Amino acid sequence: MQIPQSASETISKAAASRYAELQSAARFPVRLPISVKSNAGDRLTESENISANGVLFQLDSGMPVGSAVDFTISLPAEIVGATADVQLQCRGRVARSFSEGTRVGLGVVIEEYQYKRGEN
Repeated sequence: MQIPQSASETISKAAASRYAELQSAARFPVRLPISVKSNAGDRLTESENISANGVLFQLDSGMPVGSAVDFTISLPAEIVGATADVQLQCRGRVARSFSEGTRVGLGVVIEEYQYKRGEN
């Protein structure tokens, strides 16, 4: 058994393990609006793909692997068979980060979520 050299190495290994779980779930190329909340402020983006336990999206700037992120995925009423849009409020952790042109792709493991039905 190898003992990690630093706390950042521990976070990286834990994130890599969670990312392996994220990769094992079927991913669907669904584009849904996402509002990301962070210390840098609220940012709007959209999903590139989504699975039962994670989501991939891009931002103009990155977040460190292992960092917590709060975000809301908007599910249109017509897709979920509701009379109003449903907001999926999520708390997750960045499992991977990669550069893609001028943007940064983030693979986020969803750790907890709550549905909020919109008002008509």
